[in-house]
Amino acid sequence: MISKSATESAEQPFFTSRSITVSPQDLLTWREWPERAAQAGLNTLCIAPPSVEFVRSDDGQAILEQCKTIGLEVEYNMHAMGILLPRELFDKEPDLFRMDTDGIRQRDGNLCVHSEKALEIVSQNVVELAKVFRPTTGRHYYWGDDGALWCKCPKCAALSDSDQSLIMETRLLKGLRMIDPKAQLAHLAYQGTLTPPKQIKPTEGIFVEFAPFLRRHDLPLNDPANVEQRAALDDNLAVFGVRNAKVLDYWLDVSLFSDWKKPAVKLPFRREVLSADLETYASRGIRHISSYAVFADGDYVARFGPPPIDEYGSQLNTLRPLTQ
Repeated sequence: MISKSATESAEQPFFTSRSITVSPQDLLTWREWPERAAQAGLNTLCIAPPSVEFVRSDDGQAILEQCKTIGLEVEYNMHAMGILLPRELFDKEPDLFRMDTDGIRQRDGNLCVHSEKALEIVSQNVVELAKVFRPTTGRHYYWGDDGALWCKCPKCAALSDSDQSLIMETRLLKGLRMIDPKAQLAHLAYQGTLTPPKQIKPTEGIFVEFAPFLRRHDLPLNDPANVEQRAALDDNLAVFGVRNAKVLDYWLDVSLFSDWKKPAVKLPFRREVLSADLETYASRGIRHISSYAVFADGDYVARFGPPPIDEYGSQLNTLRPLTQ
């Protein structure tokens, strides 16, 4: 059972990682983001998707330095396969890439996880990316392509998308630990990988990141309409464990409610859904929470005012487990 008494302010919040996920464009056009996040009681800023240009630019460096000064951790989230396995390799080495159900290799999507060379390439390239995108938490997020298919070659066909993803992640983690022996890597449970792996076991250092994109966003996760998403959460926790498990939800995601088109619409924020969802996640012991807030940029703030980051932060900070 969970108590949300604000009078228990002397205690530490139940959620140890209280984060918001925004894009470089959001940060560059509304420069108040880091300060407002910290004021709301958040302690982590996730940048998604990051770019080398942003991180190395004067403005990007200034934002990262500001986060350091005010005590905000920084993480980087990205669908990275197009960078980890460059598409131009397809013309000479199509066997690195996924096969479709018709037996044809495809340039798009992910990789063939039974190609040792493909796994070696992504393992090497993730090291180079990690030298640019340096999370202050040691937690890395290099996801497969967004909602894309995985390999159906004769060797891969018996493996689910989640199993294939976990094979890739295991190799990525091996590469990351060459430069950071304590690195952790997310397994994204999302769309095709929402069902947990069954044949491949997660190695130490890989944690589940649950992103219930296909949920009913107007109803709490504990509503019967979201029973499949809730079951997937529990199934993933049974495989990966709750330690270090993270939720990446969509309560503040202007881009989703705008159908990823600008000009953005006003966010239909539902505080009662957020409240119920935090109870659900906390009841499972999950302590790492983030919400997308992409498209909450300078134009959005000029038209609608700041997103409800204060309410979001307040709920994350005041929810606590009963000790009695």
